[in-house]
Amino acid sequence: MTTAETDDRDQSSELTELDGGPHDIEFFFDPGCPFAWQTSVWIRRVVELRGISVGWRFISLAHINRERDLPERMREGHRRSRRYHRICVAARERLGNEAVGDLYQAWGERYWYTTEEGDLVERLAAAAERTDPEKILADLGLPADLIAAADDESYDAVLVAESDEAFRRAGSDVGTPIITYDPPHGSSLFGPVISSVPDDETSLAFYDALRVFVDVPEFSELKRSSRAPLDLPLFADS
Repeated sequence: MTTAETDDRDQSSELTELDGGPHDIEFFFDPGCPFAWQTSVWIRRVVELRGISVGWRFISLAHINRERDLPERMREGHRRSRRYHRICVAARERLGNEAVGDLYQAWGERYWYTTEEGDLVERLAAAAERTDPEKILADLGLPADLIAAADDESYDAVLVAESDEAFRRAGSDVGTPIITYDPPHGSSLFGPVISSVPDDETSLAFYDALRVFVDVPEFSELKRSSRAPLDLPLFADS
């Protein structure tokens, strides 16, 4: 590792320190990303089976795609995710890391497992309209006034800082999710991108294999572009 790389890694200490740490991994997510969601379902199963701990951090699709020429309907989806992200930031400030994990899980379970009419973008928009953050807060027993954070742009500074940190750790030209192993100074990878969650034995073997890859500093990429459709009802027939 060069001196510059060491200095870069030290910058991660500027982020909000997550309670309950140090965690085994830090998981950077956007609530509107189906790939991040599917990976989070897998990692939660690994948590149950292996007892690892997860620090939940944010990577904002609205921020990382701000200079791209995207369809307005996609931008609207990013804006909806950012509003929920802000609630998560506020919840972490007041209640800690576990509240963020609960909010992310509650959103995903209500959002991705629905069926809607129309093309994919229309289905995503309809699912988001039916996924009510106020009801999520009530169902989780979290303070109702957290909903005010959805329109509070002051929370965007945290979203920007953590998004930039995710890319600093994993490099440019990647997406969501990004996972840091042994944070804050361990290595990070984009992914894994999975279409469905494997069985328990495979889930653990998969996690252990990734730990081997991530700990080899010379390793940077494996990829195949062909993949099975996402095993999420919202993507049925898309």
